[in-house]
Amino acid sequence: MSVPTLHLVDASLYVFRAWHSLPDEFHDADGWPTNAVHGFARFLLELLERERPQHIAVAFDEALDSCFRNALYPAYKANREPAPPELRRQFAWCKALCQALGLTTLAHTDYEADDLIGSAVHRARGRGFRSVIVSADKDLSQLLQPGDEQYDFARGQRWGADGVKARHGVHAHQIADYLALTGDAVDNIPGVAGIGPKSAAVLLAHFGSLDALLERLDEVPFLRLRGVAQLAARLREQRTQALLWRRLTTIALDAPLPAHDFSRQGGDGAELDALADWVGFGPLTRRRLAAAASLPA
Repeated sequence: MSVPTLHLVDASLYVFRAWHSLPDEFHDADGWPTNAVHGFARFLLELLERERPQHIAVAFDEALDSCFRNALYPAYKANREPAPPELRRQFAWCKALCQALGLTTLAHTDYEADDLIGSAVHRARGRGFRSVIVSADKDLSQLLQPGDEQYDFARGQRWGADGVKARHGVHAHQIADYLALTGDAVDNIPGVAGIGPKSAAVLLAHFGSLDALLERLDEVPFLRLRGVAQLAARLREQRTQALLWRRLTTIALDAPLPAHDFSRQGGDGAELDALADWVGFGPLTRRRLAAAASLPA
């Protein structure tokens, strides 16, 4: 028997991509832009038609400034501009679209989409599922174990746990430690001063983990790395910060989830029609949506 598969979609990535790539020429009945909704709908339909998933959940970010990480480090993601009202409105439409199609949506004020995906992967694994994470975000690679895949849909690229090192220089289980050392400018995580991607990869290849590295700092000066003496000193000085950065870069596996197994359900025809009318979907998109929702065209 084949192993059942759970598809998990990082919605924000594809909503933002549509928002930035499509011209502002689509509008809803109130005159608000709907370019991100149209682009997200195209992506979602292509994914559903190509993959035909039986179990799927779409994760949205609601914890924009209220995530548990902000309590640990108030500057977390503080470098990001708030989403404008025109985009926030479209996020709501994209979530409503998924629900009208019979797809489970995941969102929580204390947990980010990554945490919801990670928790779903963790639970599904315990129930005998493999997971396909639909996202190009390197942070999510830390979730991969044998059998799982990450799928960069836009580029048509897939990789499993064994493919992470070729892409990022470290193994899947080392991604959180790697980001703790190098920092992550996108999330406003500083990392350890003076440690870049190359030196972080060398350190983790030798020590295996951040914990082992911090326990064996006396070995660092003997490595073949430029400026190793300074690296050891900085790691000693910034030990507490490095462990904090690792807490920020580690995806949670205990976020609250619905009790069911994310089985794909039939859609809501009335909701789908109302949404299509409001955002101005054309006849072809409406037919594809009806088919995706297992409704008569």
